Amino acid sequence: MYQILVVDDEARIRSIIKKYAEFEGHAVTEAGDGMEAVRLCRKERFDIIIMDIMMPELDGFSACREIRKISQTPIIMLSARGEEYDRINGFELGIDDYVVKPFSPKELMLRIGAVMKRVASAPAQDKAQKKQNVIIELDGGGLRADVTARIVYIHGERVEMSPKEYDLFFYMLDNRNIALSREKLISEVWGYDFYGDARTLDTHIKLLRKSLGEYSKYIVTLRGVGYRFEGEN
Repeated sequence: MYQILVVDDEARIRSIIKKYAEFEGHAVTEAGDGMEAVRLCRKERFDIIIMDIMMPELDGFSACREIRKISQTPIIMLSARGEEYDRINGFELGIDDYVVKPFSPKELMLRIGAVMKRVASAPAQDKAQKKQNVIIELDGGGLRADVTARIVYIHGERVEMSPKEYDLFFYMLDNRNIALSREKLISEVWGYDFYGDARTLDTHIKLLRKSLGEYSKYIVTLRGVGYRFEGEN
């Protein structure tokens, strides 16, 4: 059972999400705006937050920024708009997933499950990585990836990425020189079946390329297929 905080200024939306979440055995707390969400997060602990963007008092982006100062609770953002700017802004703030309204409550429940599955598996992955102590260097060490610590360096300077950028980068690096379909990348990195949400992947690829700078050349777009990370094995 998960403790879920649902933040939306529309009572109808909160009610629908609560109905489906409680049916699956989860506990739901509601907030009608960002200010209330931040106050609740300062007093209580939640397993995951479902947050709308356009709200009075404090919008979802601002609320997410405040929550990230005190908590790394997974956040799924809801929005009636599907603009790339919204997705980029949200992912740069560290949200875990993005769902455009109108959405399927069943799909939202699947996404909640997928996010929580990733959160639960993270400690095991970290433990395995510590045992392996893997460091990968490309371009004579110009691009250096410390798999154990999940740190990326370009010419000795540490590169800051969002959690999902790190997930995507290390998955592609581990599968370099292999053609990876959009379906495969979303299934493996996001943890749920492909729902035609290629925009989420493409947005993260764009962010990852920006973070890699000159080494963005390693990420090759395969038209009609997906992407390939090209590099020395």
